[in-house]
Amino acid sequence: MKPQRLAKGDTIGIMAPASPADPDQLQRAVPFFEQMGLRVKFGPTTCLAYGYLAGTDAERLTAFHHMITDDDIKAIIFARGGYGTPRIADRIDYHLIRKYPKILWGYSDITYLHTAIRQQTGLTTFHGPMPVSDIVKKNFDPLSANMFRQLFDPVRLHYTEAISPLDVIVPGEAAGELVGGNLSLLVSTLGTPYEIEMNGKMLLLEEIGEEPYRVDGMLNQLKQAGKLQTAAGIIIGDFAEADPLEGKPSLSLDQVLHDYLADLTCPVMAGFKIGHCFPHFAVPLGSKAVLTTKDKALTVEPGVM
Repeated sequence: MKPQRLAKGDTIGIMAPASPADPDQLQRAVPFFEQMGLRVKFGPTTCLAYGYLAGTDAERLTAFHHMITDDDIKAIIFARGGYGTPRIADRIDYHLIRKYPKILWGYSDITYLHTAIRQQTGLTTFHGPMPVSDIVKKNFDPLSANMFRQLFDPVRLHYTEAISPLDVIVPGEAAGELVGGNLSLLVSTLGTPYEIEMNGKMLLLEEIGEEPYRVDGMLNQLKQAGKLQTAAGIIIGDFAEADPLEGKPSLSLDQVLHDYLADLTCPVMAGFKIGHCFPHFAVPLGSKAVLTTKDKALTVEPGVM
């Protein structure tokens, strides 16, 4: 199930299902969307601080449901990640999302929502840069900005080494539904009703602020749960701020990735600028993706209709 594409003059909703957004930063992001011909409507709890959350679980859930059912809102762009989306996953009315399918866009902590919503409804959602986390940053670049154009036109996306160097860990070619996102959030779905389904899927992994030993532990959990072995292909995005503490004995991140992925039978390629990075290549989760290590390329089918 793909959401309807955007058109100039449409209204988008910006809300925070996890941590609160800074109001000044949020306002600075508005012109970016206005220049695309869009109107912006904020959720009532977007900047509401309740500890590390943008309001209570009930308040954030109500704001999300209101945006889903608001006919004037054609897309929901999540303001930022942080922490909090797993807390509301079991209370979301997935019937409403099936009834009012619309564009949902974000990443990081939003990974949990992407996974739960796709598996409960079949809706394609978008892993891409967010207003407070990315758009207002000084180094937000043209390629990252241009990724929003896929919401207006159902274009096929192509990622090659023209964007960044790519490292082949396991050679081969594979195709399947693109799933995944932030590694720690995917691991947190294990044992829940929203446990990530990887069988025959193209798995995207990215992360931030985790030392190699932490990445090691999370990949080990996915392996011990029998998940990595069932994927059709694995796409390694950006692992930002992954260096070990200075003076602390450690494997490198590359060593950890090779330890867990190099003996898989599916193709695995690393180096994609997808995640907490610039440029940030946005992709539709739930769309068909083709990974070929011979050509060092990733192709993803459109996410809107």
